[in-house]
Amino acid sequence: MKRLALSIVVVALPLALQAQIPTPEDPMRSLKEPHIGGSSNIHVVGHLPLGYYRTTADIEMEQELSRPYVYLPRRDALGAQPRGAGAGAAGVGSSTIVDVEQYTGASKGVDIISIKDPTKPVLLYSWRIENQELHSPSGGLDNEYFKLKGRYYDAQSFQMGQSGPDADLGAVILDVTGLPDTSKVREAGRIRVPEHPGGFHDMFPYKHSDGRVLLFTTLVGPGGNIYDMEKFLAGDKTQGFVVNIVPPSDGSQGGARAAGWHDFYGGYDAATHQDKFYGAGTGGYFVYDISKPEEPKLLASVTGVAGVQFGHTFTPDPSGRFAVTEVENQYTPLRIFDLKPALDGTVKTISRPIGAWLASWDGNQHNHEVRWPYVFVSGYMDGLQVFNLMDPTNPYTVGYYYTCNCTLPPGARAAGQNGGMDGAFGIDVRNADGAIVISDKETGFWVLHMDGFDGWNGHQWGMPNISSVQDWDNGPDGAPKPSKVSLR
Repeated sequence: MKRLALSIVVVALPLALQAQIPTPEDPMRSLKEPHIGGSSNIHVVGHLPLGYYRTTADIEMEQELSRPYVYLPRRDALGAQPRGAGAGAAGVGSSTIVDVEQYTGASKGVDIISIKDPTKPVLLYSWRIENQELHSPSGGLDNEYFKLKGRYYDAQSFQMGQSGPDADLGAVILDVTGLPDTSKVREAGRIRVPEHPGGFHDMFPYKHSDGRVLLFTTLVGPGGNIYDMEKFLAGDKTQGFVVNIVPPSDGSQGGARAAGWHDFYGGYDAATHQDKFYGAGTGGYFVYDISKPEEPKLLASVTGVAGVQFGHTFTPDPSGRFAVTEVENQYTPLRIFDLKPALDGTVKTISRPIGAWLASWDGNQHNHEVRWPYVFVSGYMDGLQVFNLMDPTNPYTVGYYYTCNCTLPPGARAAGQNGGMDGAFGIDVRNADGAIVISDKETGFWVLHMDGFDGWNGHQWGMPNISSVQDWDNGPDGAPKPSKVSLR
């Protein structure tokens, strides 16, 4: 396997700042205190400020080393302000908010960043939807890429308000095959959902075992849709629509979240030879057999969990047995569940986690990527966090880096569901070389590296080679098995 050697920028912290970094003797600091720097095994490789505060969202990185492209959704935020130059690549010092008038209407789209030289990330191209000032917030939320018939596509989700155009726009698909020649980027189509205005908050592309490239999408309405992207790109009159999957819930929350989803994961079960859909939404978390996507079958439920009315994110390990879940509430840990009893049919539903993990006692954990035994977390104000899942009943932190350098604000935003939601929003990991990328709502784009993690292949750990990364050419678990174990 070819590997790209990441050049490491090691930052020496002043002694005064080093003293503020949590120690093993004091691991559970409050976010009311500054969190600066990071653990000695996490290194900053590159950093790129992205301007206006709170106009970034999730993040997506292509996996082939020959295509060093990262995609960042751009959105509007009422009252967003440009950040000062105080926070540099070292992540040391505090940003300065420049006083400007309230800012809206200029960020709805996607930025493409090149990390050909990961120490010097470059903003390669920006795509913005037309008539920015007419479109009401928020704009771009999630971004996913996929490969189909030798061409590369970027799917940018949108959520527009009802007061402007494109309230029914779910996603814009860009053909990005010609990169780095940005003149060859072209729009390939738009997915619309006029029956459910409000767009797509999240998406997940999946290479099905039958060869299809499927795109899972949320809705502002019941359930979520699955689209066949080959049919969509060919101009199918139904936009390639395959099926709508609705969580088995009574919809007691009402409103837009009645029987709806927030996030998805698609994974192949190498033991049962099933394609599986993992959905987080109303009532908790649910696993479906989608070997025949048109006929989804519920396999397992995680419901009745104390403190969980609406699931946010649901990510299994490569075996599909253990899952990491999130609800996006302050003070709430990432819960870990053993799905086996429900998958075996010995229990009707699972309601108790077997483990839990939280970076700071008043933190608010967000998105995560599982590369067993590690879980990489974008922890909002806790920045990048990495914990070990080898013993799911006893997860423990193995590395961290604070990309935000911010503290909990006073007032209502200091507590509750929305408390501590500044900082690291999205995260992605490149399996080929272990590159870690973060989108931070305050400080922009980061490339980081963890000592000893120079790439990931599940077979090296005696696991199926299954993660959020799809093998677009070979399908599920299609990567060749290494001839010898390497834990380098």
